[in-house]
Parts: sequence; C-alpha cells; structure tokens
Amino acid sequence: MLTAIKGCQWILAATVLAGLVIAPANAEDLKLWRHGIVEAKSDAGIVFMGSKGGFAEKQGLKIEIMQFKGDTLALKALLAGELDSYEGNPGSPMVAASRGADIKLMGCYWPGLTYAIYSKPGIKSPADLKGKTFAISAPGALPDLVARAVLAQNNVPAADVKFTVMGSDADRFKAVTAGIVDAAAASSGFAPAAEKAGVKMLVHAIEAVPNYVRFCIYSTGKTLAARKDEAVRFLAAEMAGFRHALANRDQTIELTREITLAKPDNPLPAFTYDEVKQYSAVDPDMPIPMDKLAWLRDLLVTTGNLTKPVDLDAFVDGDVRAKALQLSK
Repeated sequence: MLTAIKGCQWILAATVLAGLVIAPANAEDLKLWRHGIVEAKSDAGIVFMGSKGGFAEKQGLKIEIMQFKGDTLALKALLAGELDSYEGNPGSPMVAASRGADIKLMGCYWPGLTYAIYSKPGIKSPADLKGKTFAISAPGALPDLVARAVLAQNNVPAADVKFTVMGSDADRFKAVTAGIVDAAAASSGFAPAAEKAGVKMLVHAIEAVPNYVRFCIYSTGKTLAARKDEAVRFLAAEMAGFRHALANRDQTIELTREITLAKPDNPLPAFTYDEVKQYSAVDPDMPIPMDKLAWLRDLLVTTGNLTKPVDLDAFVDGDVRAKALQLSK
C-alpha cells in the first residue's frame, strides 16, 4: 500500500513538473498580433477587454496594443507594416483605398458614434460656428470628418470656419474649456467634465449624424492572405471581449480606471460605459453596415475628401468576420 501511495505521489509530482515545463512553452506558442487604437480614454475597458480579459489567449494569440494620437497615424502604421490591424473611423481608410492603398475593412464594432462637438456657451447652434475657431485632429481623421459632416448638414461652408489641428480628444477638450478655441470635436465621454468646466455639448454626433460609424477594424490584403486564420481568431477574441465587457459593468469600469489611471472619483469611466449601453453603441457581432458606409463615401465626395467614389465591395472583407462570428460563440 505504501509503495502504491509513493507511486501515486511520484506520478502527481511528475504531472505538476510537466505542467510547469509545458506552460511556458504554451505561452511561447501564442501568436503575436499587433493592433493599433486611438489613445486610451474613458472607453478603455471596452476597447482593451479582448486583450486584457484572457480572450486572446483562448484563441492562441497575444494581442499587443499600440496607441496613437489619431486614427490616421494608426492607418499609416498599418500600411507601413508596423501593425497587423487597427481600429478607427472609416473615412481615412476609404480615402486611402481610393488611392490604391492595400486596406480591408473586417467589421465595425462601434457602429454608433458616441462623439460630440463642445463649444463656448455663447454658441447656440452649429450655424453660429461660422467664423469661429474649431479644434479638430489631422485631416481625414474622425474629429475632422465629424466636424465637416455637422457643418455640411447645417449649411455652414467649411471654408467659413477656422480649423486648428490639436492632438488628442483630451487636448482639444482642454483647449475649448480654456477658451483657446471656440469649439472642439471630442468624445461624448467628456460631457460630465464639460458641465463643470462651463462649456456646452453643442451637438451629440449619434443624433446629428446617425449614419456615421465610429470604429471599424482594418487590416491589409497582404496580411489577410498570409495570416487569415490568425485574423479570424483575433476578431473572435475581440468579439468575446466586447460581449463580456457589455455584460460586466463593474469589471469593465475598473479596467478603464486601471488603464487610464483614473481616480476612483472620476465620473467619466462610468458615464461612458452607461452611454454605450444607453445608445447600444457597441455591437460585439461587428456588423458591416454597407448603407452607412455608402452614406459616408458620398459625404466624403461632397466634402472633397474623396475625388472619386471608393469601391466598397473591394474595400470590405466580410469573410473574416463571418468565420470569427462562428468561432466566438
């Protein structure tokens, strides 16, 4: 009996040791996927859940997140081969694709535009922006295109507004609260801070431009040809992460605080999460809304960002998303 017990103990010890040896090897077997995002803010818990919540590892991946001041910079990094994918508004990729860039839209996880234009209290409507100083980001990036879309819908020529380029959403928001500019395009997550700072939310983009998609995920045709299976597993991990984030408020808000170093009394993480839920702004299934993409394409032609319409069928790769959807459920 004693011999049998010792034998079992030896087997147990050997099994534990084997596990210790195998675990690092398994970790080394994870495939690296480099993904670009716009600088983390109060929605970080949702954006990072796929990479931080263990969902990437379940798909055999290690997702490395790289942050950029704007999505046009992330697009440049993708086309330079420094990223495997990135997320951002569809405007810049459409323009790049129309010029022959190798870029593919794989899915849109944030089809509702939780974004806003903030202004000094004296500005009563978008029509009052004529002749005013307006903070945006790089031409073709989300803040720039949202600003132009709102102006166009209110019959204000873009030439009649004094645009100034300022880095991140936080930079632009600070500029309008400090009175450096008259208006600024930034995340609607700054709404609680706007009220305290004495500025107003002039328009909420989800109401002013309901067809505008906030975030889609992109890769290149070259990457998808070489790493299609990994691209599918990456999207599957992101889908699972988004589902988990939307079902777990406290955990998601805590992850946002951890990533952005937000203090416990900062209201923005909770406000942003609740706004996403209120508007159903995030869709874990990552639909590809061709009608909204067509609307944006036509808008970009009107604003002069596109000199010719982009072929949306060639721009979109729905196969990756379809396979990821099956894998993630």
